Amino acid sequence: MAMLTIGAFAKASRLSPKALRLYDELDLLRPARVDPDTGYRYYAAGQLEQARLVAWLRRLGMPLAEIRRVCLLHEGDPSAAAREIRAYWARVEAETAVRRDLAAFLVDHLTTGPDGPGKDTAMLELRYSAHSDTGRVRPANQDTAYAGTRLLAVADGFGPAGAPASSAAVEALRFLDTDEVPAGGVLDILEDAVRSAEQAVRDVADGCDDVGTTLTALLWTGSRLALVHIGDSRAYLLRDGDLFRITHDHTMVQSMVDEGRLTPEEATSHPERALLLKALTGGGSSMAPDLRLHDARPGDRYLLCSDGLSGVVPDTRVQQLLASPATPDETVRALVGAANAAGGPDNVSCVVADVVEP
Repeated sequence: MAMLTIGAFAKASRLSPKALRLYDELDLLRPARVDPDTGYRYYAAGQLEQARLVAWLRRLGMPLAEIRRVCLLHEGDPSAAAREIRAYWARVEAETAVRRDLAAFLVDHLTTGPDGPGKDTAMLELRYSAHSDTGRVRPANQDTAYAGTRLLAVADGFGPAGAPASSAAVEALRFLDTDEVPAGGVLDILEDAVRSAEQAVRDVADGCDDVGTTLTALLWTGSRLALVHIGDSRAYLLRDGDLFRITHDHTMVQSMVDEGRLTPEEATSHPERALLLKALTGGGSSMAPDLRLHDARPGDRYLLCSDGLSGVVPDTRVQQLLASPATPDETVRALVGAANAAGGPDNVSCVVADVVEP
C-alpha cells in the first residue's frame, strides 16, 4: 500500500501538517501508520477522500465535533452525511439572518439624521385587537393572547399547568407595555424580559419538565417592531397584499423540512408535528429565543397566532381574511371563526395589529 508522508499528504489534501496533527489528537483523522522510532506520521492514499471532506467542512465553518459526526456517517451512509450538512447549513443561514437584521438596525441606528442616533424618524401607531378561544374539542383554554399600546403577545401553554404557564409568560412581559422603551436597546430589553418570563414559567411548573409554553411577542418602539419567538406559535406580516411568515417554528417537523427530509405538505399531517424543540419550560435548561427587528410601514398588518389557527387554516385563507378591510377586532374574530369552522381541534388565539399614521 502506497504511503504518503505528512507533508505530501497535507499538500494533496489541502490541510496543513499542523491541522493533521490536531485531527490525529482529536481522533478525527488518524494516520495509517506512525513510525515507532521517529514518530513520523504516514497516510494512505485512500484517506485523501476523508481528508478532503474534513477540509471542505472546515471551510464551511463547521465545528470539529460536528465534522466527526459527518465523517462517521459518511463511512456508512453518505446520504445521511449529506442530510447532516444540510441541517447544519440551515442553522447557519437562520443565525446569519438574525445577525443581518441586527447589523442593519445598528447601521441605521448610528447614521440617523440630525435629531441624533436612535431617534425614530417617522412615528407611527398601532391599532390592535386580541382574542382567544377554547375551540371545539379541548376542555379548557391554555392559550394567552394580549394586545396593548406597545406589546403584542401570544403564548400556547402545555402540560397539566399549561394555562398558568402561558399566562405567567405574558404577564412577565406586561411591564413593556407601559415603560418607555429606547429604540437602541430594545432587543436587550426584550431578551431580559424573556428570561424573566422563563423564570415565571419555572415557578408555575414547580420543577415539572412537562409544563411549559410557547411565546411569540412583538414590542413596538414607534417605527419598529422587535420580535421575540420561541416555540411554534407564529407571527405573520401582510404587506402590500402579500403574506410573509416572520417566525420559524421550533419543532421536530420543521427541522425535518429544513433538512429536506419532509416537504411542507407532509409536515402538516406528520404525527409528531406538535413536538417542540424549543419552549419556555419548567425544566432547568434555558432555550435561546429568536430575536429580530422589523421596520414598520403604514398599511402593514401583523398577525400573531397559536397553532390552533396555523395548524388548521391554510395560509391562503389567512391571507384572504387579513387582506379584508375589516377592523383588527373583526379580523381576529373572523380568524378564530375560521379555525373553529375547520373543526377547532385546539385552543386558538389571534392578535391583529395595523400600523397607521397618527
